[in-house]
Amino acid sequence: MRKFLLILGVFIIGCTNVFAAKIPAEVRSYIQEKIPQADIRFDGVIIFPDNTIYLPLYPSLFSDITELKIKETYPANQELKQEPDVVIFNNDFVILKVLTDGEGHRTVLHMVNPPLQVRTGLLPQDMLVPSGLIIPENIKGIIGNLKIDTKSEDMIKVENKDSYEDFLSETEPASPQSLISQLKGKILFVTTNYSKNVQVIEPAKAVPSYSLAQKSIPIDVKAVNDGKFLLVTTYDRPFVDIISVADSRFIKQVNLTSNPEEILIDKANEKAYITSPSASTIFVLDMKTMSLVQKIKINGYCENLLLREDKLFYVDKLKNEIWAIELKNAYELKDIGKFPNVSALAFKDNKLYISSRTKSRIAVIDYTTLGLINEFTTVNKPIAMNLYDNILYVLGAQNNVIQKINTKDDSVIGAIELGTNGFSSGFNLIEDTNLAVVTDLKNNFYSIIDLSKGKLLKTYAINVPIKDVIITNKVELFD
Repeated sequence: MRKFLLILGVFIIGCTNVFAAKIPAEVRSYIQEKIPQADIRFDGVIIFPDNTIYLPLYPSLFSDITELKIKETYPANQELKQEPDVVIFNNDFVILKVLTDGEGHRTVLHMVNPPLQVRTGLLPQDMLVPSGLIIPENIKGIIGNLKIDTKSEDMIKVENKDSYEDFLSETEPASPQSLISQLKGKILFVTTNYSKNVQVIEPAKAVPSYSLAQKSIPIDVKAVNDGKFLLVTTYDRPFVDIISVADSRFIKQVNLTSNPEEILIDKANEKAYITSPSASTIFVLDMKTMSLVQKIKINGYCENLLLREDKLFYVDKLKNEIWAIELKNAYELKDIGKFPNVSALAFKDNKLYISSRTKSRIAVIDYTTLGLINEFTTVNKPIAMNLYDNILYVLGAQNNVIQKINTKDDSVIGAIELGTNGFSSGFNLIEDTNLAVVTDLKNNFYSIIDLSKGKLLKTYAINVPIKDVIITNKVELFD
C-alpha cells in the first residue's frame, strides 16, 4: 500500500535583514580562501583555527563592487592572516576581532574616531555573543536589539568538584587504561538515566573531566560540525538545544511545538531529522542555519530512524509496522509491512534487513516487491545493526556478541566476542571513521570495534552509568 505524506509546512527564513545571520557569499569565499580552516558559524561568528574570534558587522546598504577586497584594516595595511583588529571590506562589510582588555573582559578595539562603516554597522541580531563582551560606548549602536550578557551566568560547564551527582567517582582504575591510536584527538560525551548532565570524558579515562548541565534528562545527543556543536533532545521539553562545545554554552534553542526524541544526521545534505513520536511528526533542521525548515506529518509512533539512498525508514512501535519515506519521490510513504518487536533496520542493495528482538531473527525484504527474500536466526536479543561495505554487524544484547553477516548471500561469516559479561545497550558508528562504539549498560563499559577488520580493538571502563556514548573530534576550548 502506498500513501502520500502530508507536508505540514516548509519554513523559509527571509534574507531581507540581518536577524538571520548569513555571511555574504563573496565574504565567505574570501575568508575561506585566505584562512582555509576558518569556521564561519551559523550565527555569523567567524572563528580562526587558533580560536581567534571575529564578529561581523552588516552595513545598512552594501556598496556595489566587481571584486571583493580589503579596503582598510586597523592596524593599517595588514592581511587577513595577520589577524588585524578591524577589517573593512570594499563592500562595507566589517569584521571586528574580539580582544581582551587589561581586566580580562572581552571587547573590541576602542577607536577614538571609528570609521563610518563601524559606527553604522549592525551585529547579527540572533548572534551568540561571546561571554562577558563589552562594547565601547562610542559604537554601542552596533548592538541594536541584541542581548549582551556581561557575566558568565549562561555557562553550562560543571566542574567535577562542584558536581552534586553522587554516582561520580573521582578515582581512576589502579592500572591506567592505555589509549589506542584510533581515539587520539577524540572526546566522549556520555549520557545517563540518572542525571540531566552530559558527562565529558577523555578517551581511556574513567572519570569525567567536566559535565554540561542540561534542563532535563537527555533523550538523544548528536555531535555535528566536527564536534563543535551538540544537538540535544530532553524529556518533557519541545525543544532541540544546540550547545557550542568550545565555550560550553547554549547557542540556540529550536522550538518544535511537540516533544522531540531521536536525532538522525544527514551530513551529506546538511540536515537533521528529528522524531516526535507523540505527534506522529518528523522535523527537518537545516544544519547550515540551525533552523527548522520542514515539518513532516507521518503515520504512527516513529522510532528507529534509518537513512539510506534517499529513503528514510522508521518503525511505528505501537503497531510494529515499518514505513519508508522516499525523499526524492515527492515524499511518498511506502508501507513495508508488520514485523514482531522490531529492534533495528539496515538497508543494502535494495534489501531491507529487519531484526526482531524477541524472536532473535532477521527478515530480509526486497524493497521493490516487498517479498521475503530470506529469514534466519541471529544472536540472542539483537538490538542494533550496522553495515560496513558488504558486512552486516548485528549486536546481541544478551550474550555480548556481534554477529557478522555477508550481505552478498546473507551467510554468517563469524562473530566478535565482547567479553564484558554485562548487557550490551548500544552500537553506534563513529563519524568519518571505520570504527563503532558498543556500550554496556550493566558494567559501564564501552568497546571500540574496527568494522573494516571485523575485530574488537579495546574495552574501557568509566565511572558513569552509561546510557549512550558519543565519540567525536575534540575541539579546542575557548578561554
